[in-house]
Amino acid sequence: VQLQACGGGLVQPGGSLGLSCVASGSIFSVDIMGWYRQAPGKQRELVATINRAEDRNYAESVKGRFTISRDNMKNMVYLQMNSLKPEDTAVYSCHARIADHGLVTGDYWGQGTELTVSS
Repeated sequence: VQLQACGGGLVQPGGSLGLSCVASGSIFSVDIMGWYRQAPGKQRELVATINRAEDRNYAESVKGRFTISRDNMKNMVYLQMNSLKPEDTAVYSCHARIADHGLVTGDYWGQGTELTVSS
């Protein structure tokens, strides 16, 4: 099982960007999925999570600006980021809790994708 994220880049303040992440491999089911970020010199922090029932949880700093969604058929999770601020600059990583066909559940992480918000 692996996660592959894409969509980072350089965006001006106030701009928008979308991230996506796909889980692949021997997947039986995907439970909670989410995005985390780590800014330079800071600890990794939760950005947003979404479960199979599409209950969402957001960090206070991104509420109203970011939207997390998922496609259970494609085992994908998305993060739409609007009204971006320089403080959103970070490496964003996707996470998923996945049960494989042996019904072994584990936490999986995608490689980070970098977002820079700067004029």
